[in-house]
Amino acid sequence: MLTPDEIAAAAASLDEAERTRSQTGLLSLRHPGIDMADAYAIQARWVSKKIDRGARVIGWKIGLTSKAMQSALNIDIPDSGVLFDDMVFEDGATIPADRFIQPRIEAELAFVMKAPLRGPRVSVFEVLNATDYVTPALEILDTRIVRVDPQTRKARTIVDTIADNAANAGIVAGGRAMRPDQVDLRWIGAIVTRNAEVEETGLGAGVLNQPARSIAWLANRLAEYGQGIEAGQIVLAGSFIRPIEARHGDTIHADFGPYGSVSIYFA
Repeated sequence: MLTPDEIAAAAASLDEAERTRSQTGLLSLRHPGIDMADAYAIQARWVSKKIDRGARVIGWKIGLTSKAMQSALNIDIPDSGVLFDDMVFEDGATIPADRFIQPRIEAELAFVMKAPLRGPRVSVFEVLNATDYVTPALEILDTRIVRVDPQTRKARTIVDTIADNAANAGIVAGGRAMRPDQVDLRWIGAIVTRNAEVEETGLGAGVLNQPARSIAWLANRLAEYGQGIEAGQIVLAGSFIRPIEARHGDTIHADFGPYGSVSIYFA
């Protein structure tokens, strides 16, 4: 377990990295004994700093929901982070060149809640009943922590990602709003292109076999901390594609077929 001072220092380093667009080192290297509880404590401390400065929480993101991504990090559970109001971009928006450090894009479904969800034992059916609508979305990831330490070549681990607010940086929603009981979320898919070249494709079933199951996982995890998902919040259920690097001058477009499309341009 990290000490309160170590948690505060780690949160401060992440905050400074985001504000200066200059990455900080691996927390897993700095603190070899760090665990997931420590990582979420660092994330919570950083979230509190943002709120103190006036940021408003609008929801949650869930990551590492696919088998491929979990295997890459040698874990068997998702992770989560917090969405803030300054992370929202309009469909088709231009992202300023100096906004992010190393942005990447994922395609997923965003759940907009009409009723609160509080665990434990929240089921998929309760998630569907509490959801107002689901919409196509792109998540913008960013890395305030280096992906690989330049000296040791040690790669970032799950604890680094969790502390870094699950690499959460932005959300772009678009396409068609859908009632969750009118579509089969498992079969909603996307063709994602970068500059008109197909980079990735995927289906909603890649998210724990049912994207709503991801929302249930989050509600049940938050219950361990006396928290829950609130009415009106947005929850990104998790990507069903691998992350796509977003370079200067790139246009990322996700075609969700009959459910519309969503895109973003990086200046």
